[in-house]
Amino acid sequence: MTTGYDIEGHFFVVNSLTEMAAPNSNVEEIRNRVILGEYGVRNVHTTDFPGNYRGYDDTWDQKKFEENFRVDIIQMDESTGTLEFDMVGIDAAIANAFRRILLAEVPTMAVEKVFIYNNTSIVQDEILAHRLGLIPIKADPRLFEYRSAGDEEGTEIDTIQFQLNIKCSKNPRATKDSTDPSELYLNHMVYTKHMKWIPIGNQADLFSEADICPVHDDILIAKLRPGQELDIIMHCVKGIGQDHAKFSPVATASYRLLPEISLMQVVEGDLAEKLKLCFSKGVIEIENVNGRKFAKVVNSRLDTCSREVLRYEELKNKVKLARVRDHFIFSVESTGILPPDVLVSEAIKVLMSKCRRFLDELDSSQVE
Repeated sequence: MTTGYDIEGHFFVVNSLTEMAAPNSNVEEIRNRVILGEYGVRNVHTTDFPGNYRGYDDTWDQKKFEENFRVDIIQMDESTGTLEFDMVGIDAAIANAFRRILLAEVPTMAVEKVFIYNNTSIVQDEILAHRLGLIPIKADPRLFEYRSAGDEEGTEIDTIQFQLNIKCSKNPRATKDSTDPSELYLNHMVYTKHMKWIPIGNQADLFSEADICPVHDDILIAKLRPGQELDIIMHCVKGIGQDHAKFSPVATASYRLLPEISLMQVVEGDLAEKLKLCFSKGVIEIENVNGRKFAKVVNSRLDTCSREVLRYEELKNKVKLARVRDHFIFSVESTGILPPDVLVSEAIKVLMSKCRRFLDELDSSQVE
C-alpha cells in the first residue's frame, strides 16, 4: 500500500505504483500540458513513457509518430534571413538537439588564417585578425571540403582567399574649411566591400564574384588616416560552430512551447478591458454583444507567458495559462551565409547522420 498527495493537495491511498501515477482523472492534462501557476510551473517533466499511467499505451510506435508529427512553415523572410516554423509531435530532447545542431554543427566558411604584410593603422594585428574572422562569408560550404590539419597553403577545394589592400590619403579636392573626414580623406573607412576575392586554381571557372564575397559590404573593419595602410591576405576554411563561434551559421536559433490560454469564466465589462491589458497585443480582444463587452481569446500564440494576470485577485481564477508540451515554435535567423530554410534542411541531415552512426555502433557492438 502506498500513500501520497495529488496535485491539488488531497491525500490518497493506492495499492500499486501504476495507480499512484494517475490519482486523478486529469491525466491528459498532465501528459500534454505544462501549467503556469501563480507560484510555480507544473507538469514540467515528461511522463508519457510506458507503464506510467494505467490504461495508456505510451510505447513508441513509428506509425503513430508519423501520423502525429508535422512541420508547419509559419513565416519566412528572405530579405532578413528569418524563418519561423512549428515542429509538432516530438519530445523536447529532440527539439533541443535540433537547436544545438543549428548553432554548432552546420558547417560554414569563415576566415581562419590572416597574413598581415603591412598594418600601420591603430588597430593591433590580433584585434584586426579577430574582426576579420567574424565577418560572415557568402560561400556555399557544401561545395568545399574540410582543410587538412597542418596544411598552411590550402587548395581550391578547401580554401577561399581574400585580399585587403588599401591606403588612406588626403583628398586634394577637399575645401579649406572642411572638418568632415569623409571629405578630407580618401579611403579612411575600410569596409568589407574592399575585400577582394582571389581565386585559387580553377575557382574562377566554377564561381562568380557574386558567389564568393562577404555577406554584407558595409561592415566596418578599421578607420585610417593619411599615410596609414592595410595589406592583408585572408584564407577562409570550412568549420563548425562547435570549434569556433565564427563558423555558426545563425545569429539566433531558439524555440518555445506553444502558449494556450483558456478562460475558465465569463469576463465582461471593465474586467474584460483589464484582462486584455495583461497580455501581449492581439492575444485578448473585446467582443461587443448587445452593448455588453466580453473578453475573448483570439491568438494565444502571441502571448509571452508573463503571468501578469495572476497578480490580480479578481482575474487569476478566471484564466488558465498553459503550454502545449509537444508543440515547438522555432525561430531561426541566418547570418546570411545560407538561407534559413537551407540551414534547417542541413541540420536535419546532420541529425540523420548522427542517428545512422549510433545505429551502426549498436550493430557493431552486437556483432562483437
